Amino acid sequence: ISLSCDMLQRTLKTCLLKFDCVQKHEWPPSDCLKHHTDELPQPCQNLHKVTFEYKHNLLILIQLDMRKRFQGNTVG
Repeated sequence: ISLSCDMLQRTLKTCLLKFDCVQKHEWPPSDCLKHHTDELPQPCQNLHKVTFEYKHNLLILIQLDMRKRFQGNTVG
C-alpha cells in the first residue's frame, strides 16, 4: 500500500475515533464502519468513499500490470 493510501487510512481512523459510535458505545471503529456507515459524519463518509475508490483503482492497476507481464510487450 502506498504512502498516500496509508495517510488516507490514518485520517479515516482518526475521524472514526471521534464518532459517537466509538466514543459513546465503545465499539471498535471497524464495527462502526461496517454497521453504521449511514450514521457517519459527512467528512468520514467522504474519506471512506475515497479510501475505497483508491484501493479499488490500485487493485485494477496491479491486475492490468500482471496481464502485461504474462503477455509481454506488444510489437507494433
